[in-house]
Amino acid sequence: MTSVVRISAKAVIVADGRVLLLKHRDSVGDWYGLPGGGQKHGETLEEAVRRECLEETGLRVRMGRLLFVRDYIARHHEFANEDKGAHQVELMFECQLVDGATAVLGAAPDEMQIGVEWLRLSDLAGCRMYPKAVALILARGVPFVGAVYLGDVN
Repeated sequence: MTSVVRISAKAVIVADGRVLLLKHRDSVGDWYGLPGGGQKHGETLEEAVRRECLEETGLRVRMGRLLFVRDYIARHHEFANEDKGAHQVELMFECQLVDGATAVLGAAPDEMQIGVEWLRLSDLAGCRMYPKAVALILARGVPFVGAVYLGDVN
């Protein structure tokens, strides 16, 4: 059982009514998640989100404002079998692409990551994306005025 809370920096990259997502595959099928991951010791959140985006998508990003904060306490969620003791705080930042590069499966993708896709915001409510709460908010196209604490949600 893990007793450390992990910090994760994620990127919300929206352009032309679409959001950039990592595509994963597990025993149930395909699912999507935001680019980003664990902050390393001595690394700022901005450095973490830039590094993770480059590793997973091959893209350089500029970090903007904080959009969402989420607790992920594994024992409350469907992936609890993988690491019952996991507790992660996810900070999701609005990000913009720095150059016109094309998203690709990066040099250091996540373990179950099989690709990178731009999905239409209007399609998010019906797809298997985690956290689902973020998919539903993005699908509504509601403008953000400040960061939203989502709680321990899927």
